[in-house]
Amino acid sequence: MKLFYARVSTEQQNEERQIKAAESIGIEKENIYIDKQSGKNAERKQLKEMIKFARKGDTVYCDSISRMARNTKDLLNIVEELNQKQVEFVSLKENIDTSTPQGKFMLTVFGAMATLERECILQNQAQGIAVAKAQGKYKGRKPKDIDKDEFKKLCKEWRNGERTAVSIQRKFKITAQTFYRWVKEQGL
Repeated sequence: MKLFYARVSTEQQNEERQIKAAESIGIEKENIYIDKQSGKNAERKQLKEMIKFARKGDTVYCDSISRMARNTKDLLNIVEELNQKQVEFVSLKENIDTSTPQGKFMLTVFGAMATLERECILQNQAQGIAVAKAQGKYKGRKPKDIDKDEFKKLCKEWRNGERTAVSIQRKFKITAQTFYRWVKEQGL
């Protein structure tokens, strides 16, 4: 059976181009698995469901290896998981087919190149932000506006064991990292 994995990074992006690629090689809609989240997270629901569903002799297709994984390690782990189930992997863009030794080799090479490209993009982004900050054009995220008196009151309750840190984080819709940073900044 032919299975197809498609992924876009956000809900706003459109996966239609990938679906057309799947249909062009004869894959039916019910055999297309679509995730709408970043590829840097290897724990993607539809990816996991597809791998679980795949059976010996099946082939998993994707439009590009960058849709399957954002780094070489994740890509190779996914392909290894498929190989253990005796499922082949084919990337249409890179023309990689793991049923051949050459395909297995090229998968490793292209996976490394995709990782390099992603890391270069992140490096360029960080450099651009640094330049913008130096020019006063980048201010970062706007600080969250909270009732500091209430925060202090709740933190006192937390210190007295009457409340959990998690309950305060939920109330203010903040992460644990932000919570502890605020505690430190407020001297609580």
